[in-house]
Amino acid sequence: MPPVDVILAPYPGLRVSVFETAFPDPLGEARADAFAALLTLDAEGPLARSEETRKGVRDLLRHDGYKPTGRGKPSAEYLVRAAGSGALNPINLAVDACNAVSLASGLPISVVDLERARAPFSIRSAEAGTAYVFNASGQEIDVSGLLCLFDADGPCANPVKDAQRTKTSAVTMRTLSIVWASDALRDELGRATEWYHALLRGVGAEVTPVATRAG
Repeated sequence: MPPVDVILAPYPGLRVSVFETAFPDPLGEARADAFAALLTLDAEGPLARSEETRKGVRDLLRHDGYKPTGRGKPSAEYLVRAAGSGALNPINLAVDACNAVSLASGLPISVVDLERARAPFSIRSAEAGTAYVFNASGQEIDVSGLLCLFDADGPCANPVKDAQRTKTSAVTMRTLSIVWASDALRDELGRATEWYHALLRGVGAEVTPVATRAG
């Protein structure tokens, strides 16, 4: 496989951590509950979400007119609500590690299946009128003005809801993760990324940082 890289369009204050993960086996064959204990509000770990982080993420997403409130709030806020109601259940190693780190840090994280996405990859704001399906029921999210990861076929992930077409499945073995943050949250980004890598390596996955370049 050729190395993955991501082009970053100009966006004030944006900081991201991007990396590829190669799992030793298809996700459907891996232990399903390896990170289950981390999917609760009182889980032990090295990170601590805060109101400052929540506000910082929302402020970041407002730059090009997106409103990160209500049903359009950042994904990390959805996780807090789901965990609080006992509805945050294990899915697979890739998604659970992502959810555990996002829940603990308060930073939104995207995960896409690299076999279902197509290079080239870029991160930029979506144009007005852009939408995509985000779940198996066919529901759509309007991503106009929202920071998104784009592949050759259009936007496929963002700090709110990732696209259904590139989500992981039982046969996934290779993923791309994006931890979304801002300059003001660079320390939180570093700690979250370090723990994220450690969790994945702890289940035998190979983690490779992905180069980003201005474009």
